[in-house]
Amino acid sequence: MSLHVVDHPLAKHLLTGLRDATTPPDQFRRYSDTLSTILILEATKEVRTQQGEVETPLETTPADRLSQGLAVVPILRAGMSMLDPALRLFPNVAVGYIGLERSHETAVAHSYYCKLPMLKGLFTLCCDPMLATGGSASQAVSLLKSHGGGPIVMVTVVAAPEGVTKFVTDHPDVPIFTAALDRELNDMKYILPGLGDYGDRLYGTE
Repeated sequence: MSLHVVDHPLAKHLLTGLRDATTPPDQFRRYSDTLSTILILEATKEVRTQQGEVETPLETTPADRLSQGLAVVPILRAGMSMLDPALRLFPNVAVGYIGLERSHETAVAHSYYCKLPMLKGLFTLCCDPMLATGGSASQAVSLLKSHGGGPIVMVTVVAAPEGVTKFVTDHPDVPIFTAALDRELNDMKYILPGLGDYGDRLYGTE
């Protein structure tokens, strides 16, 4: 199973802040931003580089530079919290958006928006903080594949076992990077212990 749980002390600390029900939206956004930065750094370890040379103040030395284009595609709306960290790390990254809304009654997501750049040959990050049932993430990655994306990496803050199983079954070639693999989904398809509704906590909505 291509599941990577990022085991870093700062990632654990930030996740605790996100889980805390008393964390206000402004602090939640700061925790989210920093943790997303850590996750994206881990998720992009396989981006190709090309060796050349650089002139230091003292001599010429071998040097690596990125040689592969990147794209980041957040799943609206909570995935937008992971866009700015990606843009800070990779300023020339191409950006797309996928809008998927999950029904509270059926837990099935429907697409209401999709705007993607040319993805062929780009290392593509699909970002959604919560991998619950796995349905939205799987749908999004299917869209990315249909537009030529590859390689594709799924980046999420918290994942449920049910969602990981669904996603890996549908997309065994796409690795998942997450800060936590939680226990289970409840009857409402929310992750336990989880951290509540990510979008609501980001933006102070209900």
